[in-house]
Amino acid sequence: MKFKRATQVAEEMKRAITDIIANEVRDPRLGFITVTGVELADDLRYGKVFISIFEDEARQKACLDGLEAAKGFIRRQLGRRLGLRYTPDFDFRIDKSVAEGDKIDRLLHQIEREQAHHEPE
Repeated sequence: MKFKRATQVAEEMKRAITDIIANEVRDPRLGFITVTGVELADDLRYGKVFISIFEDEARQKACLDGLEAAKGFIRRQLGRRLGLRYTPDFDFRIDKSVAEGDKIDRLLHQIEREQAHHEPE
């Protein structure tokens, strides 16, 4: 089970990374990116930043490349904002749950339309 401190720092990291990407990172490869979550190790040294990218697969790869290129800058800015002894190292991971939820929603609407179309009047 995670320590409460790791959870608190992860939430603060999520807010800070969102702000840094939106307002300070200038990379044309970055599209519409949402930081959906951050998981930190209990010692706060390593983390995973989960992102959702609303683009096709080729654009997602380009966005990830842009984020990887900006990772050092993002980490420096995090260090300044969070005031921790050690700024956590992190990797960006695509959060597929948003895309999966959207896919399920579309399938449910399709089934609903088909049932309405086949019901006798």
